[in-house]
Amino acid sequence: MAGWYDGQRPITIAILAMGGEGGGVLADWIVSLGEANGYIAQSTSVAGVAQRTGTTVYYVELYPMDKHRSESGAEPVLSVFPAPGEVDIVIASELMEAGRAVQRGFCTPDRTVLITSTSRVYTMTEKMSPGDGRVDSALLLAAAQLGSKRFIGADFEELSRGTNSVISAALFGGLAGADALPFERVQFENAVRESSKGVEASLAAFALGFDAAKAPPQLPTVDKQAKQTRVDSVSVEIGPRPTKTRAEKASEAAEKERYALALSDPARLVGPSLGAQAERVASEFPAAARSMLLHGVERTAVYQDADYANRYLDRVARIAAVDPARSDGATLTIESARNVALWMCYQDTSHVALQKIRTKRIEGIREEAKAGPKQLIQVREFLHPQAEEICDSLPVGIGGRLAKSKSFERVVGRLTAKGIVLNTTSVVGYTLLWSMARLRPMRPRSLRWHREQGEIDSWLDLVIEAVDNGNPALAVEIIECQRVRKGYGETYARGRKNFDLLIDIAREIQGRDDAKATLSRLISAALADEDGTALQAATATVYAQG
Repeated sequence: MAGWYDGQRPITIAILAMGGEGGGVLADWIVSLGEANGYIAQSTSVAGVAQRTGTTVYYVELYPMDKHRSESGAEPVLSVFPAPGEVDIVIASELMEAGRAVQRGFCTPDRTVLITSTSRVYTMTEKMSPGDGRVDSALLLAAAQLGSKRFIGADFEELSRGTNSVISAALFGGLAGADALPFERVQFENAVRESSKGVEASLAAFALGFDAAKAPPQLPTVDKQAKQTRVDSVSVEIGPRPTKTRAEKASEAAEKERYALALSDPARLVGPSLGAQAERVASEFPAAARSMLLHGVERTAVYQDADYANRYLDRVARIAAVDPARSDGATLTIESARNVALWMCYQDTSHVALQKIRTKRIEGIREEAKAGPKQLIQVREFLHPQAEEICDSLPVGIGGRLAKSKSFERVVGRLTAKGIVLNTTSVVGYTLLWSMARLRPMRPRSLRWHREQGEIDSWLDLVIEAVDNGNPALAVEIIECQRVRKGYGETYARGRKNFDLLIDIAREIQGRDDAKATLSRLISAALADEDGTALQAATATVYAQG
């Protein structure tokens, strides 16, 4: 039982949780816990906009009934929203939200016990970044430690998943294990039992959360002497990285096993239908690049067919033939194997349709929604097709003519202005997407195929030219330019425009000593924002240096 509470003021608790995580249930459990043990309890919530501007904030205040009765017969006045610097306990269902709690002043180093899941659900800002927009989890953990009086962090999401419960149950266990409230464990468990819904699963997750709070995992080390009343930004020496999740460890182990198998028996990785391609990888390419090449072979074959996989190998072979480090790392060959495969498998309408109806995707959605074997789910796609995408999918002649037609563009714009909602799990929706995916054999006749294949070959010509001119480091950066080409619709159009600019500059600066560093800086700028402001500013400095 916690000994800190003196009963002179309400206990204040802020819960930050996303939709579907049971934040409201967690708040109800805390209210039930308080009321069952002699406290006046009040709970309110302020909705956020998912991960765009923050999660829903549930706020609970607990005030001892005995204290209220002994001093006054009037009802206590409790707050309806957390005030900066006045929150005793913050519970966050996701690491970024813990950082936001610190930033907003809800969590302070002089007062607050912070209980957070170390799992990440990436924000819209992170997802929408053209490059890797993810915030470093180690820095978020450091900010959470510096910004709280006491910090408890564990992967409560992973703990709850194994019990078929939701994260709120594991977080409630973490709250009990933190000894941050003047109640015993059995009193917490009684609050769960009184809810009468999913009790056994919730109690199982509760127990795991309780144990995790008692024995928190190793976290980054920070200087506790540097703590301030409010932490808006953090600059600390990060110690050991947080323990990797089970999924990350499994992925790394699988990739290591795949790499070893690529050296010993590559045909086993791609199956008998691609045996000839696997033999070619083993005989013609550097050992260091084989695992990546086999990934590319699989990807291009699934995207189109075995002949397309052969075309992929032909293209990478051009680069491997001039790779100066072929027998020592083969960096240029490896990066070519990666980026050529990604570009060759560009996202046209057939590919997008195929991805949306994949069995693995639907099964993943069912798992995420925790749907039972006999439960039905609905998956709705929000589509906004544009005239350019339609033209790109048509044969070269027809697509080219319609692409120049303003009338066609206006008609498509009017028909799709409000977007289209398609139920993938309905007969009609699935059939439409399946039919679009089945148009794959027609892809080589399409307008976009014709354009993309020519651009790929021109790009590789420039890579070889850079190597021939004695600048293999620049050649690697030219290969990396492909990273700015991604997605479809407006995202694809912006990426293509930025790519063309980067390639033009790469041609112009080939003879400069700083060519590699300059192009690397420009790629980073192109991936920094969507509107191209950073790239424009960086480009101006290139020409100014001249």
